[in-house]
Amino acid sequence: MKVIIISGTPGTGKTTLAKKLAKKLDFEYIDINKIIKKYGLSGGYDKKRKCEVVDIKKLNKRLIKTINQYKKLSLKKKSINKESLRKIKNKIKGLIIDSHLSHYLPPRYIDLCVITKCNLRILQKRLKKKHYSKEKIRENLDCEIFDICLNEAKENKHEMIIIDTTKGINMKPILSEIK
Repeated sequence: MKVIIISGTPGTGKTTLAKKLAKKLDFEYIDINKIIKKYGLSGGYDKKRKCEVVDIKKLNKRLIKTINQYKKLSLKKKSINKESLRKIKNKIKGLIIDSHLSHYLPPRYIDLCVITKCNLRILQKRLKKKHYSKEKIRENLDCEIFDICLNEAKENKHEMIIIDTTKGINMKPILSEIK
C-alpha cells in the first residue's frame, strides 16, 4: 500500500490535486482538517489568522496511527481469497493525505511527497476568491515566495515531486512517478 502526501501553500491546488489523484488511483482520500476536528487536535484558535492552532506532534501521532490501521487492513485483504475480495467494496490500494501540514510526517511512513506550487498572481486571485483577509493573503504569498512547504519537506528528507498548478493540473508527472 502506497502513502502519498500532498502539501503546499494554501490555495495552490492541493485539495483539487489530491481528490483527482485519489479518484484516478482508487486510493483513500484523507483530509487532515477532518482528522484535526474529529480527534480534537486543535490547541486553540488564532483570531488574527482566523485558523486553528495545531499541535504537529499530536497530529503526526494520529496520522501515523491512521496510516498503520490502513496498512493492516490492506494486508488482511491480501490474504483473502479472490472470491471474497470481490465482495469487499473498498479495497485499499493506497492513501492520499491532503494538507499543508502533511509534510511534517516522518518520511519512513510516506512513499511520495507532492508539493504544489502556483504563480503568485493566480494564487492571490484564488485566495481572494476564498475570502482570505489581506493579511492572510500576504502571509500565504510570502510562504509561496520563500517555498516554506517545499523547504520543510526537503529538511524532512521526503522523496518528492513539485507540481505547478498555475495552468491547471497535469496528472502525467505524478502518475509516472507513482508507477
